[in-house]
Amino acid sequence: MTDTYTKEGTTIKGDRIVGEARKISDIQVIVKSGRHKAQRVILRDNAMCRIAKKYKFIK
Repeated sequence: MTDTYTKEGTTIKGDRIVGEARKISDIQVIVKSGRHKAQRVILRDNAMCRIAKKYKFIK
């Protein structure tokens, strides 16, 4: 059984997450910690994500 989370502010975490949407924003480079960088995209209009690979070790 899979759960569907639809409340604003709900966070999902995984090693690999697959997202689908009708509209996807341009890639934005964001700062994570110190010199480490990451990327962010925003999914809009009927957006959905699922965890394709779970964490091996929970942080």
